[in-house]
Amino acid sequence: MSAAQPIVLVPGLACSARLYAPQIPALWAFGPVTVADHRRHDDMREIARAILAAAPPTFVLAGLSMGGYIALEIVRQAPERVAKLALLDTTARPDTPEQTKFRNEQIAIAAAGGYAKIPYLTLPLLLHDASNESVRKIVLSMAEETGADAFVRQQRAIIGRADSRPLLAAIRCPTLILVGANDRLIPPDRSQEMVTGIGGARYVEIPDCGHLATLEQPERTTQALVDWLGARP
Repeated sequence: MSAAQPIVLVPGLACSARLYAPQIPALWAFGPVTVADHRRHDDMREIARAILAAAPPTFVLAGLSMGGYIALEIVRQAPERVAKLALLDTTARPDTPEQTKFRNEQIAIAAAGGYAKIPYLTLPLLLHDASNESVRKIVLSMAEETGADAFVRQQRAIIGRADSRPLLAAIRCPTLILVGANDRLIPPDRSQEMVTGIGGARYVEIPDCGHLATLEQPERTTQALVDWLGARP
């Protein structure tokens, strides 16, 4: 096993610490685990600065979806502090105009008091098996824990995020890129693009899995993270 390192996990949009609940016991064997709070700011740079201010001097960093966007911004701001990096079901690309339009529509729904509807609208995009009742309940609980105001801030931060593709070649720390094979929201070709850009990156594609790999295929995702953490640089 590698020497103990603090681990910082960054959730996705409208997600809470529950996103990583299946993984935390196994990850704890490698070092103390913190789940970052990304609900307070509407700018990706400010979110990253806040997480860095609360984080240990050096740490292992993992983020899923929006958490991956934040992780890349953290690496942009303080690459020397990130010992290892895991990017789960995410992309280095900025929003397309169509994605931004969709986000602004969701912001409008939330601002008009319809936030409770949004998780039900997005569940088919998040899960390979949208009939999985236990995972559906977790997704709905996380959305409730996030709340409408924080959701709007998160969407605005995502819309304004930088294009991280030029950053990829500069990433030097050991990197895991993991994606659900059936991720409809951010398909595997976006992960493969990051693998090509980051020298020596490890790629794991999880079968029978959508966008929320940590919840939909928790055992396979945990094993991939454990193998990555245990590998020597």
